Amino acid sequence: MAARSLRGHLLRMLLPPIAALLAVGVVVAYYPSIEPATEAYDQALVDIGVALGSQVRSTPTDYQFDMPPTVEQLLRTNRSDPIYYRVISPGGREIAGDPELPAPQTDAMAYDAVYKGQKLRVVSVLAPCGKSTCSVLVGETTIKRNRLAREVLLSSLFPEMLIAAATLVIVWFGVKRGLWPLARLSEEIKARSPRDLRPIDAAAAPEETRPLVSALNGLLDEVAQAAHKQQRFLANAAHQLRTPLAGLQAHTELALSQPLPESCRAQLEHVHEATVRTARLANQLLALARAEPGGRGSATEIDLKTVVEAEADGWVHQALARELDLGFELDPAPVRGDGLLLREALANLVHNAIEYSRRGGRVTVRTGRRGGQSFTEVEDEGPGIPPQERERVLERFYRVPGTVGTGSGLGLAIVREIAAGHGARIDIGDAGAGEASRGCRVALTFPHG
Repeated sequence: MAARSLRGHLLRMLLPPIAALLAVGVVVAYYPSIEPATEAYDQALVDIGVALGSQVRSTPTDYQFDMPPTVEQLLRTNRSDPIYYRVISPGGREIAGDPELPAPQTDAMAYDAVYKGQKLRVVSVLAPCGKSTCSVLVGETTIKRNRLAREVLLSSLFPEMLIAAATLVIVWFGVKRGLWPLARLSEEIKARSPRDLRPIDAAAAPEETRPLVSALNGLLDEVAQAAHKQQRFLANAAHQLRTPLAGLQAHTELALSQPLPESCRAQLEHVHEATVRTARLANQLLALARAEPGGRGSATEIDLKTVVEAEADGWVHQALARELDLGFELDPAPVRGDGLLLREALANLVHNAIEYSRRGGRVTVRTGRRGGQSFTEVEDEGPGIPPQERERVLERFYRVPGTVGTGSGLGLAIVREIAAGHGARIDIGDAGAGEASRGCRVALTFPHG
């Protein structure tokens, strides 16, 4: 079934019946209004017929119709409707008037007829003619009757149209107002981050939407449990791997310190490098598990400058091993967050900068405040990240095609998770300025604090 708008569906269900009721209202208002006017016009014709019947005189041999020509001219002259009449003797002989005026086919006193191509309204009146009764037919065209019908219809239709417009507005806003709780629920869900799996408050939802809210809460609970199990498995697996990997790394380092044949040393160095990479991957998986919702520690007031200074010594040794110039431009940058995770985020940024910078290059770590917000950024002189890849490198296990090195594609994903948990914004750009700029700059900007 094609997706439909609930508001449109309600309007389609409500408006046609309302329109039908309004149409019935117009008809109901029209006929009671037009009937008295029609009867009044018919009565006027009856009065004319009675007046004409009074002009019939009975003689011993015939009937005479005595009406002055001026009176007849006045009768037939009408501003809107021509009038026709016909006087018939008791024996059916024409006495006066229009002999072709249609006689009634039934006993009805008033009836519709066609005369000289015109629609007429005709009445039949019985008038005394001596000891007998004559028939007088009086008809007129329906011009003023049609005009009256239009006026009555318009006078009935105008208020009904106003009622229809008011009803449309009321129904529209009523449906909109009635669906407002659903819109509010939609906005509440839309405003949540993918990591926010808290149940929705069913008490604040309308009774009709509570089954939907209950079903959503059940789904959120299942997703939260699955995420918690995944996080716990990831943390346990990484933790279990760290100890044997640390032992393996120590044994390979000890073995490499001993005199060995060159063929064995080369193989052992490969084992040692693989062990170091695997140990770092285990540490990153553990950091990723801690960065996800449910694994974070309590937030405290922390200065990013202090975090960098505490880790600087280890980073300097890494930089010296790769013949890099590691510099620091540190100003106070107070934030509120998890110190362990913030150290992990900075460590990943610095490790990436050292890993991908050319030998003899420069890496700069900065902290401070900008625009009232605390920030930290790491700038290097490596190959940089193409603009079209800057969103994808934040995904887990994704590496830019053609990238050298031994990374796993988790570093920036961990940074993104930690930044999201602290409400920080992550920006990836070019180092320096101008077309000749080379390298990458990754900045974390924290909310006002």
